[in-house]
Amino acid sequence: MKKKPNFIQKDMAIGETIKKYPKTAEVFLSIGMHCVGCPMAGMETIEQAATGHGIDLNLLLDKLNAVAK
Repeated sequence: MKKKPNFIQKDMAIGETIKKYPKTAEVFLSIGMHCVGCPMAGMETIEQAATGHGIDLNLLLDKLNAVAK
């Protein structure tokens, strides 16, 4: 069985992710990451933000990739 491709990777900037996949903004907001309007969103990676907010990175990536497909 083939694994689904991950469109979103942990080293992508949050701003880049939201720009490319607008529905991901809802995911960030739903888990309390208000990175959508944050000035750091252009530089901060998904991994950095997850670590800083104490959020499981793999779970976050799964949710982001689910809405990006």
